[in-house]
Amino acid sequence: MRAAAINLRALPEQRDLIDHAATLLGKNRSDFMLEAACERAQSVLLDQVFFGLNAEKFQQFTALLDAPPSANAGLERLMAVKAPWGSHPT
Repeated sequence: MRAAAINLRALPEQRDLIDHAATLLGKNRSDFMLEAACERAQSVLLDQVFFGLNAEKFQQFTALLDAPPSANAGLERLMAVKAPWGSHPT
């Protein structure tokens, strides 16, 4: 059981649009809206580019950025694969 209520008002057209999409996914309006809102919130948080570091942590961070990349066999295999759009059928 959920413990916190979230209330909002919407235009009838917005409600109908949400209800239609929720029905297509087999969800009720509340579950659909909560899932959509949480996905958007996570996206916003993950897109943040500013973060604060103290001097020591900043030094560690820049050292990691400046260090040469370590060997990664999986990445090397991936980069060796020719892109499907790069070859022309003859």
